[in-house]
Amino acid sequence: MSTEAVSSESKTQCPLPLTRSSVLAAHRAIDGQIHRTPVLTSSSLAASLPGKNTLYFKAENLQRGGAFKFRGASYSLACLTPDELAKGVCTHSSGNHAGALALAAKQRGVPCYVVMPSNSAQPKIDAVRAYGASITFCAPTARARAAALATVRAQTGAAFVPPYDAANTILGQGTAMLELLAQAPEPLAAVVAPVGGGGLLAGTALAAEGTGVRVFGAEPAGADDCARGLEEGRRREDVDARTIADGLRTPVGVLNFGVIRESVEGVITVSDEEIIEAMRLLWERMKVVVEPSGAASFAAVRSGQFQALGIEGPVGVILSGGNVDLSKPLPWVQAQVHANPGSS
Repeated sequence: MSTEAVSSESKTQCPLPLTRSSVLAAHRAIDGQIHRTPVLTSSSLAASLPGKNTLYFKAENLQRGGAFKFRGASYSLACLTPDELAKGVCTHSSGNHAGALALAAKQRGVPCYVVMPSNSAQPKIDAVRAYGASITFCAPTARARAAALATVRAQTGAAFVPPYDAANTILGQGTAMLELLAQAPEPLAAVVAPVGGGGLLAGTALAAEGTGVRVFGAEPAGADDCARGLEEGRRREDVDARTIADGLRTPVGVLNFGVIRESVEGVITVSDEEIIEAMRLLWERMKVVVEPSGAASFAAVRSGQFQALGIEGPVGVILSGGNVDLSKPLPWVQAQVHANPGSS
C-alpha cells in the first residue's frame, strides 16, 4: 500500500507512508528499546490440527509491558519533537496500550496521562500506576473516552498517542511480524494476528508485503465489526462488544481498515468458548501465560473456517499479550462453575 498516510494527530512530522520499508525504518528506530520476543513451537499443538501445520508462536506476551503495544508506543514517542515530549503524552486505553505508553514515557522521563474506562482490568490499572502515569477514569464508552481525553489535553498540552488509529502506531506494531519472519527457520505460508482496533493486524500486513505470506485476522464473534465491515465493503464505526477478549473490544480504526481491506485475506471470527479453550491449551501445553485477546489468533487457527482453507506449510501465530487478572478465577474455571452452579 503506497498511499501516504497522514494522521490528523501529528503536529510537526508527517508519518512515513504505510509500506513495508516504513516498518523496517520503525524497527531500526526502536530496536534498542523493545524486546526481540522469542518464537515458540509446540509439536503437540501442531499435531492436533487436521492440516498438521508447523506452528510458530510469536510471544508478544513477553514484550515489555506484557504486550505488543510497547512497539507502537515506543515508535510514536520516537517521532515526537523535544518540545512535544517536554509537555508529555496522553492517550485513552482499556489497558495494554495504556501500560505500554506509560512505560515508554517513563523510560524517557516524559510525563504521561492516561484515560481508562472504569471497567479496565485491575492488573492493567496497577501497571499504569506503577509506571508513574496519571490516570483519569471515565465511563466505558467511546464518547466518554473522547470527552475525558479532550479535557486532559486541554489541561496539560500533552501530545496524543493514539492506541491504534495512527500511522506511527501501525508501523511500530508491524515490527513484530518483521521479527517473526526473520526468526522462523523456514518461510511461512500464513500468519494470523488478532484484530481489535487493527494496529497489529494492519502492521502485520504491511510487514508481510512482498513475502508471499498470507495474512489473516482473528476477531471475537462478540466484537466482529472488522469481519462485518469487510463483508459489507465499509468500515463499521461502532461495535457492541460482548467478549471476554477485552483488548479486542474497540472498533477497527480508519487507517487500519484501509490497510486490512487491501492487504489481509480474511478475518476469522471465533467464539469466547473457542478463545478460552485456545488460552487453556497454551497454558497447559506450552506453559505460556496468554490473555484471552492474545489467544484469539490460536483459536482462529484451530477453527474449522481456517482449516477449511487447506493451507499447507508453516503458520505464524502472534500471541499479542499476557496481562491476566490472576485475582479472579481463570476463564475455564469460571465457565465450569457457570455450567455446574451447585458444584462449588
